[in-house]
Amino acid sequence: MPVEWLTLYFALGLAAGFMAGLLGVGGGLIMVPVLTWAFLEQGFSATYNIHLALGTSLGVIVITAISSMKAHHGHGAVDWGVFKRITPGIVLGTLAGAWLAAMFSDRGLKVFFTCFLFYVATQMLLGFRPKAARTLPGLPGMSAAGGVIGMVSSWVGIGGGTLTVPFLSWCNVRMQAAIGTSAAIGLPIAVSGALGYMLSGRGIAGLPEWSLGFVYLPALATIAAGSWLTAPFGARKTHTWPVATLKRVFAGLLYLLGVRMAYGLLAG
Repeated sequence: MPVEWLTLYFALGLAAGFMAGLLGVGGGLIMVPVLTWAFLEQGFSATYNIHLALGTSLGVIVITAISSMKAHHGHGAVDWGVFKRITPGIVLGTLAGAWLAAMFSDRGLKVFFTCFLFYVATQMLLGFRPKAARTLPGLPGMSAAGGVIGMVSSWVGIGGGTLTVPFLSWCNVRMQAAIGTSAAIGLPIAVSGALGYMLSGRGIAGLPEWSLGFVYLPALATIAAGSWLTAPFGARKTHTWPVATLKRVFAGLLYLLGVRMAYGLLAG
């Protein structure tokens, strides 16, 4: 692979890891649009373009989530009781979502992802945070919530923070604990999602060399190296930087990425 692509992937990992650690969200939301563009520029088949980007993004998030989770755990910000209760639903929902994604068209997944980008950007820009209206549900409710979070996360290639953090906040979990727990929950989402995309992409013709199903290994390794370095730094800054202001800046970036993807869809 040319050095310029390796450099791009490494820089992407630095940015994605930092934002994932800082905000508990954002790694996949940055990676997927960039990877869909990069894969087309490298001449990869457009038929499964976003499938490959989603699977690769989730593979990277395995590494990012481990690094970010350790940093948040060090600050005592991970509620392991919540983690244990929601994980079974997360795993089942993510595996099911990755399996179903292989049946969706490239354009259909891109439309869903683009709409999700605009939703998250608007949520961040307006500073929307659901009011704590209830306590955490029992095991059936947690499993159902985990299933929905896992399935949607598999369709947009994220660690689930954009859904997990509002859900936990709504259930009266303090914000720093919601972010830290979301970072930990990102690990089972990423592992089961990446595995699902590997399996659902097996035997499909036209995928690039060095792909394992819908996971492109050179991009995964290079992006993961960058994200491993910056995720702990971002997680530490969650406790000292003006996160609300940074979220609005990040929202602007998501709008730009969303407009770029929408333009690509309209241009055919």
